[in-house]
Amino acid sequence: MKLLHTSDWHLGKHLNNVYRHPEQQAVLLEICEIADREQVDAVIVAGDLFDTYNPPIESTELFYKTLKRLANNGKRAVIAIAGNHDSPDRIEAPDPLARECGILFAGYPNSLISPFELESGLKVTQSCEGFIELKLPDHEIPLRVLLTPYANEFRLKTYLGEEDSEEALRTVLQRKWEETANRYCDTKGVNVLVSHLFFIKKGGELPEEPEDERPILHVGGAQVVYSENIPQQIQYTALGHLHRKQLVDTSPAPVVYAGSPLSYSFSEANQQKYVVIADVEPGKPANIREIELTQGKRLLRKRAESIEEAVDWLTAHPNTLVELTMATETYLTAEERKRLYAVHDGIVLLIPDVQNKLSHGESAQKAIDLNKSMEDLFKDYFRSDKGQEPSDSIMQLFKEMLSEEDTL
Repeated sequence: MKLLHTSDWHLGKHLNNVYRHPEQQAVLLEICEIADREQVDAVIVAGDLFDTYNPPIESTELFYKTLKRLANNGKRAVIAIAGNHDSPDRIEAPDPLARECGILFAGYPNSLISPFELESGLKVTQSCEGFIELKLPDHEIPLRVLLTPYANEFRLKTYLGEEDSEEALRTVLQRKWEETANRYCDTKGVNVLVSHLFFIKKGGELPEEPEDERPILHVGGAQVVYSENIPQQIQYTALGHLHRKQLVDTSPAPVVYAGSPLSYSFSEANQQKYVVIADVEPGKPANIREIELTQGKRLLRKRAESIEEAVDWLTAHPNTLVELTMATETYLTAEERKRLYAVHDGIVLLIPDVQNKLSHGESAQKAIDLNKSMEDLFKDYFRSDKGQEPSDSIMQLFKEMLSEEDTL
């Protein structure tokens, strides 16, 4: 059985004032073409389908048209879960109609998808809260999927009937997953877990969340889950949230973040994007391989010491989106800005790095390194103003405040 894993489409997202919809159209078409070329049996979209709770109409249309094409008239299963950017209710709203196309939505960790059958031969044979078993066309072996869309820690425990539990969330999740896996997942089928949470290998370093991503590892958010919490029956874990493709662990089987199909912030500059293909047979860990995505503009960061250097570099890197930092003794003149924008239409941010003179005439740089993340800039400010490092709780609150979005 061959699965295609993708995530974090963030449809409707802009980069500052740059409209990314045409790039999203192109890269989603490329994903459809890969699914057809690879003849995959099922497609998994692991959350953050949209960028906001109320996406633009054109993004909603693109989403459903893409899933319909991926489903291939019900001959291929498409499974999509909600991420922390998605409205669970919006994701689940079209479910009765979507099922007729072979598209299955889960907005909540306790979502229940009732059994059904299509003329194509695709059917849901068993289900419970957070679980489905599918019979795919042209396959005798079933596909079992444990579904855990995003919810914060309190809601996750509530959905799992553990709202009063003082146990760590990862322990509660492990118990729920093991109960489901022990009931439904034997070695006669293919068993996968799909989730939009923060997973790491125990003892490993915490990967950084994308610079402008609404964090889920913060005060009031879901705590980190370890790969060792995944049941032994699971042969592949398909994750969403982190935008860089990464292999979290290989035990008990591959645990993978597919990453976003486009770079959505300059913290992702020069990243190659992928979809992941998982070849799975019963009783064995999945064999995985990545396929590069070629559509969409590259995001680049450049620091230039002169206008001439900047012009030469911009000329050599067309059809990209650029954050350009200019070292300058004074602020850039209107003529200098005009010259830069004239040679490249993809300058998203133009940042003057101004070097000042001290009043007594001695040169000194007082420039702020604007290539740093917002968190690092805040740390620099806090050290300068308070003379000490900000505490972990202050940094958590700052990150939560930075990511706060009005979703009402």
